[in-house]
Amino acid sequence: MDKVRNNFNFGKFYGRYGTLLLLVVIFLAASIGVPDFFGKDNLTNILRQIAVVTILGFGVEFVIILGHINVALGSEIALIGCVSCMVMVTAQEPFGPVMALILSIIAALLLGAVIGGINGFVITKFSIPAFIMTLAVTTVARGSALLLTGGKPVSGMDNIFKVIGQGYVGPIPVSVFILVVLFIVCWVILNKTKFGRHLFAVGGNIHAAEASGIKSKNVVRIAFLIDGLMAAIAGVLFMSRMGTGQPSAGVTYEFDAITACVVGGTSLAGGSGTITGTLIGAIIVGIITNAQNLLGINAYWQQIVKGLIILIAVIVDVVTKRAAAKAK
Repeated sequence: MDKVRNNFNFGKFYGRYGTLLLLVVIFLAASIGVPDFFGKDNLTNILRQIAVVTILGFGVEFVIILGHINVALGSEIALIGCVSCMVMVTAQEPFGPVMALILSIIAALLLGAVIGGINGFVITKFSIPAFIMTLAVTTVARGSALLLTGGKPVSGMDNIFKVIGQGYVGPIPVSVFILVVLFIVCWVILNKTKFGRHLFAVGGNIHAAEASGIKSKNVVRIAFLIDGLMAAIAGVLFMSRMGTGQPSAGVTYEFDAITACVVGGTSLAGGSGTITGTLIGAIIVGIITNAQNLLGINAYWQQIVKGLIILIAVIVDVVTKRAAAKAK
């Protein structure tokens, strides 16, 4: 019995099961203490509400594993989403709504790839901290969105554009279907590809990774490229759900995405993290937000709660890592 107790390590246990147990506890607490929480419509609504943030979280997960950060995600989805809407409006009359939708999605993906590519290139080429680079992109992207739209919402898209954010595939919302597909894709990239192994190696110890022949700059650039593509998909999904292109949209979304990653067990110091954890983290934050809304809690208090969540998550990350290190 003493041997079993001595072998138990809280850090390892929490790292493996903590986030899932936290989800179960919060879900049960909300089901018991919040009226109308445990209902089909509300649970579906939670998944729809977290889709954009979760997809952003999938993208920034790759960046955070490297020890970098992207604080421009909210501005990126505003710019990319508005450009997608503008392409849709311009192309739907000469090409028809279906082709216009395809062109709008392609335009969004290209723009997302360009933004992500520029982020990765500048950061690695000039050794600029990712925080500073993406902080600059925040202003540039937001200003570009306002400039292109004249500060006004983009409207006039065919109803087919709204299907992405508002439609259903059987009983499943299209946004949730997209979320599941992207989860699978990102999980495979992180866990079953050479790039995924290189990503964790560079995030864990960049000098050791380079000594073993890994080109760390290429890894960083690809990570930011993936981040940009996820932001593009999130931007189209967000504007489709809104039904208009909103140049002022996406404020604090980068914070929500990072919160989902950290609550899901991703270390801001780099070297660790999972796509599954990010999904669970997003669901946890989504349930907490939804429960507060159903209870009528003031929106200002909700912001305070979000801030405390990420602070507690970071503290837990530090404590569990120390506990795990002592066991070695």
